[in-house]
Amino acid sequence: MEPNIYQLALAALFGASFVAVSGFFMHFKALNLVLERGREKKDEGGGGDSQQHQSQSLSKRRSQVRRKGLSPASVPDPTPFTDSDAGRSNGHVCVDEIPPGLPRLHTPSEARSSVHGSSSSSIRKAGSFVRPISPKSPVASASAFESMGESDDDDDNMTDSAELDASYLQTNGDLVSPADATEEQISMAASSMIRSHSMSGDLHGVQPDPIAADILRKEPEQETFVRLDVPLEAPTSDEVDAYKCLQECLELRKRYVFQETVAPWEKEVISDPSTPKPNLEPFAHYPQGKTDHYFEMQDGVVHVFPNKDAKEELFPVADATTFFTDLHHVLKVTAAGNIRTLCHRRLVLLEQKFNLHLMLNADKEFLAQKSAPHRDFYNVRKVDTHVHHSACMNQKHLLRFIKSKLRKEPDEVVIFRDGTYLTLKEVFESLDLTGYDLNVDLMDVHADKSTFHRFDKFNLKYNPCGQSRLREIFLKQDNLIQGRFLGEITKQVFSDLEASKYQMAEYRISIYGRKMSEWDQLASWIVNNDLYSENVVWLIQLPRLYNIYKDMGIVTSFQNILDNIFIPLFEATVDPDSHPQLHVFLKQVVGFDLVDDESKPERRPTKHMPTPAQWTNAFNPAFSYYVYYCYANLYVLNKLRESKGMTTITLRPHSGEAGDIDHLAATFLTCHSIAHGINLRKSPVLQYLYYLAQIGLAMSPLSNNSLFLDYHRNPFPVFFLRGLNVSLSSDDPLQIHLTKEPLVEEYSIAASVWKLSSCDLCEIARNSVYQSGFSHALKSHWIGKDYYKRGPDGNDIHKTNVPHIRVEFRDTIWKEEMQQVYLGKASISDVVVP
Repeated sequence: MEPNIYQLALAALFGASFVAVSGFFMHFKALNLVLERGREKKDEGGGGDSQQHQSQSLSKRRSQVRRKGLSPASVPDPTPFTDSDAGRSNGHVCVDEIPPGLPRLHTPSEARSSVHGSSSSSIRKAGSFVRPISPKSPVASASAFESMGESDDDDDNMTDSAELDASYLQTNGDLVSPADATEEQISMAASSMIRSHSMSGDLHGVQPDPIAADILRKEPEQETFVRLDVPLEAPTSDEVDAYKCLQECLELRKRYVFQETVAPWEKEVISDPSTPKPNLEPFAHYPQGKTDHYFEMQDGVVHVFPNKDAKEELFPVADATTFFTDLHHVLKVTAAGNIRTLCHRRLVLLEQKFNLHLMLNADKEFLAQKSAPHRDFYNVRKVDTHVHHSACMNQKHLLRFIKSKLRKEPDEVVIFRDGTYLTLKEVFESLDLTGYDLNVDLMDVHADKSTFHRFDKFNLKYNPCGQSRLREIFLKQDNLIQGRFLGEITKQVFSDLEASKYQMAEYRISIYGRKMSEWDQLASWIVNNDLYSENVVWLIQLPRLYNIYKDMGIVTSFQNILDNIFIPLFEATVDPDSHPQLHVFLKQVVGFDLVDDESKPERRPTKHMPTPAQWTNAFNPAFSYYVYYCYANLYVLNKLRESKGMTTITLRPHSGEAGDIDHLAATFLTCHSIAHGINLRKSPVLQYLYYLAQIGLAMSPLSNNSLFLDYHRNPFPVFFLRGLNVSLSSDDPLQIHLTKEPLVEEYSIAASVWKLSSCDLCEIARNSVYQSGFSHALKSHWIGKDYYKRGPDGNDIHKTNVPHIRVEFRDTIWKEEMQQVYLGKASISDVVVP
């Protein structure tokens, strides 16, 4: 056995030696051929018949190589090389010809013709070079840092785009007509247009080639992309019944949702959407006088009459029984098996259509974005559509602010506790803390694993260092120092927003409904601290805490909460002089929110519910009960304010973060947009209805990751693919985010995890402006003067950086779905319903 192994080893060694020797011999022969050819060319000295002789000699030697078994590809072609003095420049070899399809090389020797004279001219003709310069670079010098003034080759390197016809592409130094050009030449020229060095000499500057930009501007991109032409399906009889049920739900929503009689773009026509002039006196109050309107609360809803003696109310609204009956009808539709199957199929089809669109048009969208000057994701307007004011700063910001106050104002009396007034220094001494001891970890305001599915623990994170007294001092506006510290840190957050310029926020601040004076206290805090910014508007959030107030004896029935919330608003509307500060504050309030833990169990409301005055038990009313009475009173209030030319307030509650899908059904009927909405993934029917109605979803994946749903399970990317009206928001920067720009942090993590493109991010940012409550003038300036029109007519890529291709696709697919649901008889407006 062993002799056989030795024999095999010797045989292998012999074989390897033979292969190595053979390889060496083959390469030795090839090298000799190259050297011999070089000596012959040097001896001939470039005679008249040398070219023919060279080609014959070369072909002869190549045939010899083939006969000897050498691969022609392994033998270098010595023809382009020469050792003559005319063929060398600074020790570098010259190139006699350029392979077809490559652009002509520009050389520094061309740029120095005045120095080298005639010899330089001959060298240029021979094609010699010192250091090849890319034809994409406008710098014609040996160094990228040399001045452009040394070059006189501008005609070759930089051509005025106005003198070029977009139908020609420059290839290999010549202008080639598309009719005569090959595919290879056109693709080569197109690829050379993508990037160019900055004209200013910035090596990192990237700008579209003038020819490419000219082509993209002369050919509108919305006319050149691949459109999906999917004919409407002929529905079966079962599907027809399902579509009719969906139609009924959509028509119910139209009857409930408040819409202004005169649209904002009809009230104020903006022809030049330049930067609106800032409001220099946002809190100025001018006496307006009281109108004759008379109002009274009946069964939990305010009724408004022209005067005290009138019997017919001005703005009737659906009563509670009607609302709960319609709500049960929607829930019945969402539970039907055939409708669930149909909606699921339509949603999957929407997702696949978008994926197909990306496969066909993603490159065209990218090129369209490149052609839009100045704009990119960083300088398009984006609105943080869901962020709570008491958590609007990050933890490091709050820590620096507390240390600053402890250092500068230690003797400020800040709290009354246990019968004693305490200074800020004494408060920290009672906690056995100093400014030096404080750090982010000790503050313990950041959400962690312990808060998952524990809303109670998440709320405790609002207490710095776990101390409620620190929350009262620094994060409350109703305290001994009248919220001065919170006002100061709020102004610092405003300054950060204004410095970023392109980020806006809608801060949600609480009214609890414990007493009527809360509105005047809040308005006074806003006005006295001069809390105004062009980048900020306000939403009022109502915590659903009736059961706690009932246990504490603060209220006796749910009617007390409704009185405390809505009576002051109607008083300030009918007679602004009775609440002057509240009147000017309401100009900046754009929405009303409902907040609390949705995961708490609750009873589904019946068609005949007790009135608020009859609700005297200790149980908290259901979510939809809160929604109806807030909706009904806001509806009447908005009608009254609109009739007097005042701003209106939309209903935009938290919904679908947890709990039952009843919440989403109630908000579908009554709300303009909602916060979260992640539970739509559990109901394909409601998800499809939210898509058809284009109800805004202000989603916060990082917040959900800390409370109710892991990030990788969040439905945001699926909702976006299917075309739901989604935006990204930060929710609670104090508990969730780590950077100074929480909204950009939200976008960046979503882009990284879900591989969102620049076009996707800009579309989401555009959605956020649509969902926001900022004025018509600001929206016109931010996303285009025709923003309210449907489809590409309402898009301005120079402001939104969203290609018309994407906008037209979304609009076309939505219209097709509406026609499918309405069986080809849908009546679609030319403007976006706000």
